[in-house]
Amino acid sequence: ALELFLEQGFAQTTVPQIAARAGLTTRTFFRHFADKREVLFAYEEDLPALVEKLMADIPATRSPMAVVASGLSTLAMTVFEGQIGYLRTRRAVINADEGLRERELRKQATLSEAIRQGFIRRGSDELTSTLAAHIAVTVFSVSITRWLDQDSEGGLSEIIAETLRGLRLVAADMPVRVDLPC
Repeated sequence: ALELFLEQGFAQTTVPQIAARAGLTTRTFFRHFADKREVLFAYEEDLPALVEKLMADIPATRSPMAVVASGLSTLAMTVFEGQIGYLRTRRAVINADEGLRERELRKQATLSEAIRQGFIRRGSDELTSTLAAHIAVTVFSVSITRWLDQDSEGGLSEIIAETLRGLRLVAADMPVRVDLPC
């Protein structure tokens, strides 16, 4: 499917073409995927359970930022390492189609909500849970973009650590009190 999406575009690729390229029948394709978008987003429905497991494995005594750092590092090592070629191709396909870009943003919103719920289950208040979830998704998004844009195949975990260090520098410069204009 990815090869076809790159060769002729997502919109121009049909399910029968995908099935034929994979050596399957169209019927078999539909047993595994609801439509051709699901080839790119099939794992999306697993995100809440994955987030719940990752967060449950982190000791309850860890701070929200430590949970974010640990969870993202584990995610990088267990799900994304070794997938850079596939992920670069997937990103190229998604970036070429407005509807797919929108779907990718919805996936990020789903991930953010799953993380927010995870922090609430850990006992964090609503504000802390929401902020930590958005920070986690932002750090991950910035990190994965930097990882996919690099020339070498260095590790995503290291880039996540660099991105978190950058966030700390930005946050350290924030005033404690913000005076808003009237």
